[in-house]
Amino acid sequence: MSPHLQVYKLPLAGKLSISNRMASVALSFGTLLMVVWLVAAASSPYAFALVQWFIGSPLGLLLVFGWSVALCYHFFAGLRHLFWDAGVGYSIPAIHRGNWVTIALTLLSVAAIWLSVFVLWPTHVAPNTPGPQAEAPAPNPAPAQ
Repeated sequence: MSPHLQVYKLPLAGKLSISNRMASVALSFGTLLMVVWLVAAASSPYAFALVQWFIGSPLGLLLVFGWSVALCYHFFAGLRHLFWDAGVGYSIPAIHRGNWVTIALTLLSVAAIWLSVFVLWPTHVAPNTPGPQAEAPAPNPAPAQ
């Protein structure tokens, strides 16, 4: 775009403010997915296996990854707003520094979360089963006489 056509360029703080609102919407949908997971866990082994299979699928992992990014970003952006509410960080250099600290902490925390998921718990992510397979519950043992 040529410079004379550009009337106003949104500053990074404005972009982060809009991103914070988008993150809150993403958090709502991600939380619904987690509620479905909890309800499935309470419902039946088959329902839980089905939801576990979906979350372990590429689309499910992408949704959970996006939810984790939104969660981390919203957390650090909220901390930045708490500092502002306390009257700290209102100078232009402090605002720019706070913008980049928010982005950096978000990226570092998301990387730490997902590295721990794939390194510490590799068997719980993307299982090798082609679909949900739940075992039938074991019958109750006969009472002792």
